[in-house]
Amino acid sequence: MTNDVFRKQRADAPPGFFECEAAGLEWLRAARAVPVVPVLDVGHDHLDLRRLVPVRPDRAAARAFGRGLAALHDAGAPAFGSPPSGWEGDGFFGPLDEPLPMLAGAEQSWGRFYADCRLDPLARQGSRRGALAPDDARLLEAVAGRLRRGDLDDDEAPARLHGDLWGGNVVWTTEGVTLIDPAAHGGHRESDLAMLALFGLPHLDDVLAAYQDVHPLRSGWPRRVGLHQLYPVGVHAVLFGGHYVEQLRRLAAPWAG
Repeated sequence: MTNDVFRKQRADAPPGFFECEAAGLEWLRAARAVPVVPVLDVGHDHLDLRRLVPVRPDRAAARAFGRGLAALHDAGAPAFGSPPSGWEGDGFFGPLDEPLPMLAGAEQSWGRFYADCRLDPLARQGSRRGALAPDDARLLEAVAGRLRRGDLDDDEAPARLHGDLWGGNVVWTTEGVTLIDPAAHGGHRESDLAMLALFGLPHLDDVLAAYQDVHPLRSGWPRRVGLHQLYPVGVHAVLFGGHYVEQLRRLAAPWAG
């Protein structure tokens, strides 16, 4: 293997894990909106990608990324929960050594999708593993109930999401901010933006300002960041416990009733 190839590898990867990721990368690339790491080869136990050379983040690149991310989202998806083109069925979310299943869906309502395909499975997984107490599961169920009733829906069409857009999956290169490691699906655009804020991103204010130059966000979006962070924080709570469980409780409480 040459030095310009980066291989992700796991001999006992869940069936389709790397194929799903490759399909997600190609689906994002097809939007021609944001640089995406090229896929060189994929098999059941590996994914070969072009090796990226990171550079120092700067404001110009951040603003270009913000504009491109809005265009990526605007490329759309067939439904909330739809998998990327070239892949059928559920996806994966989480670290390479222990990804959790991420349910696919075909909903026209974001609230129902988020309740049925994200929060309900999270409550079940957390309860089964003993990571979440019964009160935690009931808190998530209360939020899911409001979502299912449509209390938190809006008129946003399904967006083409990266799906795991924390700062570690945003690589600053000479070609611009380049996306890696997606959990791509059709979802709400605010979910990707909430992920960017979860663990921090250099020049995030510039990213968001440029994003809104292309697609202004609905009024009150900063207040909803915690709602969209429930799923990724919940996955961390299920896998790692600790302070993530308390963070999940804080995020869920304002939306439970």
